[in-house]
Amino acid sequence: MESRKVRLRLHHDLALDGRLRKPGMRSVEQAVAEAVAADPRLLAGKVFAFATSVIRDAPNRDEVIDRVARTTGVRLRVLPGEEEARLAYVAARQWAASRRPGRAPGELLVLDIGGGTLEVAAGDGDDPRAVLSLPLGARRVTRDALPGGVASSPRELARVRRCLRRSLRAVPELPRAAEDGRTLACSKTFTQLARLAATLKSGPRSSRSPQRLTLAGVRAAIPVLAGTDVADRAKLAGISAHRAEQTLAGALVAEALMEACAVRAVTICPWSTREGLLLEALGATAAHRGGRAA
Repeated sequence: MESRKVRLRLHHDLALDGRLRKPGMRSVEQAVAEAVAADPRLLAGKVFAFATSVIRDAPNRDEVIDRVARTTGVRLRVLPGEEEARLAYVAARQWAASRRPGRAPGELLVLDIGGGTLEVAAGDGDDPRAVLSLPLGARRVTRDALPGGVASSPRELARVRRCLRRSLRAVPELPRAAEDGRTLACSKTFTQLARLAATLKSGPRSSRSPQRLTLAGVRAAIPVLAGTDVADRAKLAGISAHRAEQTLAGALVAEALMEACAVRAVTICPWSTREGLLLEALGATAAHRGGRAA
């Protein structure tokens, strides 16, 4: 797999109603144009070009997609949140199977906290039996409940925690961890929290890529993040500068989600929606072979 990144930070170009403003549109156009210049296969339609929640949920997303198509020749597609959840599950299941060749992964619960939404999927087959997408991503919670990425007081932090817990406990279809199953966490939010929690527990010599994150580890990380200025969070183990602002919200969402799903610990999975798309495009999944398109 080939990978290149251009950091756009589109959430800084959102209007109060979620519309993407002109500077954000221009940055998307430029990034897609650079991708086309690097790989002309985009223009041949051989690449699935998709936009995630910032564009998908923007009230003016059609305008954004049309503008990018006019200027670059590439028409971005959007995936419904439930489809993102399904693809994350497909990828996580394939990853789990690759880790234990010859053994079926069994019952899986897959958690993925994105910027705008969080996705949950569960099942014991090649496709999940339950998928959910909820508007509780780390970036969205930061914007709506923790402006600037900080809690103004311990009381405000407790209030946000209560609100998240109530929101998730009120979801009747939310899957819960099975006693004999496994829970995989697929997002950068969980990956960075795992690194921070491991360092808090074992010191700076702990593993660079911890494979596991416990609910206790998330709870230990929350006061550290809440007590650290956004500018200084990137100095904490595992926390990247461009995610520092939304890391506290991500930890609060992770805590509430693990509690609501009765999860005591998750295994960190490096594959998610993108890998699910690739696997189905390659015909490497049962869902694809059965004729289901991404």
